[in-house]
Amino acid sequence: MRGRSATVLAAAFCTILLDRAAPGATEAQPPTAAKANPAGPAGAGDPLAFTRDVLGRSNAIVRGPGDRKEKLQALSDLLRGFLDTNALARLAAGKNLENRTPAEVDEFLRLFHEFFVRTYVQRLLLFDAPDFTFGQETVEGDQARVATEVVTPGDRFAVDYQMHHAAEGWRATDIVVEGVSLARNFRSQFDAAVAKDSFQGLLERLRAKVSAQAEQGGS
Repeated sequence: MRGRSATVLAAAFCTILLDRAAPGATEAQPPTAAKANPAGPAGAGDPLAFTRDVLGRSNAIVRGPGDRKEKLQALSDLLRGFLDTNALARLAAGKNLENRTPAEVDEFLRLFHEFFVRTYVQRLLLFDAPDFTFGQETVEGDQARVATEVVTPGDRFAVDYQMHHAAEGWRATDIVVEGVSLARNFRSQFDAAVAKDSFQGLLERLRAKVSAQAEQGGS
């Protein structure tokens, strides 16, 4: 049975748009973290091997030398080649992108990319380099799902990656944490934000989040 920390994890991943980011503390400067090579050519292989490689490299960054800011940058560089944030953003936005100008869509995709990558890598650092186990890989044409578990000293929880094969190789288009789809969770948050305010209000909220993350050194 999943413990309370698994529920907390799902909430930490998903409740990330409407909250306010707190200023980050300045840290001492330990040895510099190694710069990560973006996840790229390996994506041309099978999705399970690609996911295993990226998560292994992310753990090496978290466990390696460097301060929090340096590790966030290295994780961001790595994961930009693993996450297809444009596909995730369009899935999450749904009808909210209808009848928007090309400039509005482009800005939304850019802001979501920065916001999601930074948020995701910040969440990775919360768990102090957990272990990963890998389950089944299900491939149907250009779509795949890779089942993993994140294992900490006190708990273990399921994190599955929905993937598709593009020209660059396999890329993750959704992440399902303990059965909770991040894309669908974003959809409900975006719908609520637009209904309460407007699409421009949603863009302003994303701009504020990305700006706050940048001030904290989140990439």
